[in-house]
Parts: sequence; C-alpha cells; structure tokens
Amino acid sequence: MPIVVNLDVMMAKRKISLNELSERVDLTLSNLSILKTGKAKAIRFSTLESICKALDCQPGDLLEYVSDEKILTNR
Repeated sequence: MPIVVNLDVMMAKRKISLNELSERVDLTLSNLSILKTGKAKAIRFSTLESICKALDCQPGDLLEYVSDEKILTNR
C-alpha cells in the first residue's frame, strides 16, 4: 500500500505508550493498533486531529506516501 503510517515512529519520539495514547485520544487499543501496524483502510480527520494534538505533530509526520515503484525497488 502506498500510504505508510509512521505512528510507531512518532510515539517513540514522544516516548508515549499505546495505552497512554489510547487514553489521550479516546480510542480503543485495538483501533490504535490497527492504525499503528498499517492495517487501517481509512482514518477520520477527527481521529487524525486528536492524534496530532496528543503527539504535538503534523499529519505528514504520521502519514507518508511511498510510490509503488519505490516499494518494488526495496524488495
């Protein structure tokens, strides 16, 4: 998938656990885990806003576009 979720990277930079982030953004651990592992098919802007607020970051810090071509050359 060309969109890479870097939630785990930002959480590590901010030294925050999945449990703590879950409490701050009022999302279940399972939903945050799905997002963190890149298995999510979509994200609501309100959820993205809450995560950005909790982690003091921009949406571009969490989401990255990687072209299919780049993915194929890295294999």
